[in-house]
Amino acid sequence: MFIGGYRAVYKFKCDVTVWNRTKSKCDPLISLGATYKASPEEVAAYCDVTIAMLADPNSAVDIACGKNGAANGMGPGKGYVDVSTVDDGTSKLICERIKATGASFLEVLLFFFASPSLAPVSGSKKPAEDGQLIFLTAGDQSLYERVAPLLEIMGKSKFYLGDIGKGATMKLVVNMVMGSMMATFSEGLMLSEKVGLDPSVLVEVISQGAISAPMYRLKGPSMIQSQYPTAFPLKHQQKDLRLALGLAESVSQPIPIAAAANELYKVAKSQGLSDEDFSAVIEALKSKTKE
Repeated sequence: MFIGGYRAVYKFKCDVTVWNRTKSKCDPLISLGATYKASPEEVAAYCDVTIAMLADPNSAVDIACGKNGAANGMGPGKGYVDVSTVDDGTSKLICERIKATGASFLEVLLFFFASPSLAPVSGSKKPAEDGQLIFLTAGDQSLYERVAPLLEIMGKSKFYLGDIGKGATMKLVVNMVMGSMMATFSEGLMLSEKVGLDPSVLVEVISQGAISAPMYRLKGPSMIQSQYPTAFPLKHQQKDLRLALGLAESVSQPIPIAAAANELYKVAKSQGLSDEDFSAVIEALKSKTKE
C-alpha cells in the first residue's frame, strides 16, 4: 500500500512526497529525491495533490478517512486522486469525506496490456514501468485536467468518464467482454486439439486476423502448456462477470454470452482455480471432456 503526493514546482516538474506503512518500501523513492512524511495526513497537508494506491476497500477508507488519514490534511485547493482497489460504494464514501474538506476528488482505475485489473500493482509492474497503463477517471474534471500531464507520463491513454462510479462501471463492462473472450478462446483451443489441429497454429492464425487481440498471443502459449502465471486472478474475473450481470439486470439489458461465461468460471472456481490466472478457465472445459 502506498500514498504519495506532489507540489508543483513548475508545469512539468514536481516535488514528490511519499508514505507507506512499511517505511522501507519508500526507501528507493527517497534515494531518488522524494520526501518522506510520517502519515497520510502529513502527506496531504504538505502536497497540492495526494495520490493513494491501496489494495482493498478497508485500507482505502482507513488511509483516507481514519485516524491520521489523508482527509485530515486536505482543504480547499487540494486534490485527492484514489487509484485503489475499491468498489463503487467505497469510492463514493471516500469522495464525500474528501469533498467535505473543500478539496476535490478523482477516482482512477488502471488497465494494462491484455489484463485489466483494479489492483494497480497486481501483474501490471512491467506495463507500469513501460508507461503502457490506461487510466479510466471519474470525478472532478478540473482535478483530472490538473493531473493529466502526470497520467500522460505514466500511461499511453487516459479517459475522463464523468461522475464518480463511472470508472468502476466501465471496468465491469470491459472485464465482462474480456472474460467472455477468454472463455470462447478456451473453447477454440480445446476444439482445435480435439479435431487434430495444432492449437499453437490456431493462436498464430487468430493473432494475424481480424479478431486479433494481444490477450490471445500473450495467454495462448501458456494455456496450451497448462500453465497460468497469475496476472488477473480467476476469482476476480468471475466476480466481475457476476457484477456485470447484476448491472445488466438493473437496466434490463440481456447479456446471455456473459452469463454462460460466468457459469464456466464458476466451474473453474469449484476446481480450486480461484487464485490462478483467469486463463485457467480452460481447465473447466478439460474436465467436462473427461465426463
